[in-house]
Amino acid sequence: MGGMAEPTAPHQIGEYADQVLSVVEHIPPGRVLTYGDVAAAVGRGGPRQVGHVMAQYGGAVPWWRVVRADGRLLPGHERRALENYRAEGTPLRDATDPGTYPRVDMRQARADGAAP
Repeated sequence: MGGMAEPTAPHQIGEYADQVLSVVEHIPPGRVLTYGDVAAAVGRGGPRQVGHVMAQYGGAVPWWRVVRADGRLLPGHERRALENYRAEGTPLRDATDPGTYPRVDMRQARADGAAP
């Protein structure tokens, strides 16, 4: 009306993204799940779909608790993730090469039953 744009509705995320974020919110401090673990907890999708959700909305949840299956830290976010892992006491493996970051020790850090 009269050249005014209609107000837009608040941004809402889809059901799948909401489920992914809910699983991530329930990962205990000091523990991690892989992208595939999160997809399995949701019951659909896969690691790539979880990664897509985390890339878009992961800043609202403890994103550092979702890792690659080999325990490597999220590229470009290694320092922030490492700070969080150390603060939470997440088990880490020493870096294998000089100048590289440690990895999450998946045998010790993987959470069980993190799904709500």
